[in-house]
Amino acid sequence: MNAAVQTSRELHVAAGVLQDASGRVLVSRRSGVSLMPGALEFPGGKIAPGETPLQGLVRELEEEIGIEVRYARHFLRLAHQYPDFRVRLYVWRVLLWNGTPRGMEGQELHWMSPAELLPAGLLPADAPVVDHLQQQVPVNDLHVPGITSGALAVA
Repeated sequence: MNAAVQTSRELHVAAGVLQDASGRVLVSRRSGVSLMPGALEFPGGKIAPGETPLQGLVRELEEEIGIEVRYARHFLRLAHQYPDFRVRLYVWRVLLWNGTPRGMEGQELHWMSPAELLPAGLLPADAPVVDHLQQQVPVNDLHVPGITSGALAVA
C-alpha cells in the first residue's frame, strides 16, 4: 500500500512500537526545534513520497534510532486532527531488530511502561496506541510464526 501524497495539511507518519521483555516501550523526546518540543513520541517519522508505510518505518528507525528492522507487524492505523494539520499514523509493532536503539539525532530515548506514557507527556496523536498496548501482551511474549534466528522478514 502506497501512502498518499503528503500535503501541508496532512502528514502520513510511520511509527514503531519496540518493547522489552518487561513490556516497557521505547519513546523519544522531541527536540526543541520540532513541533511540540519536549513531548514524547514513538520512534518513526514522515513517509516519503512513493514509500509504503513499512518502507517508511524501516528507513525512519534506521535514521532516527540506528536499528535495522528485521520483522514488524502492523498494529494500528489512526488519524488525529491538530489545530493546523492532520496526521495519519501507521503504527507497527517491531518484533525483531538488529542493533541497540540510540538517539541518532541527539534526542533522548526512554524505556517506559505504557501506563507512564500519557502522564509523562506523550503526543496526543499517540494516545490511542497506549490504549491498545494496555490491552495487548508484550511483544516478547508473542509467537512470531515462520521467524527463526537469522531470518529476514521485512522485505
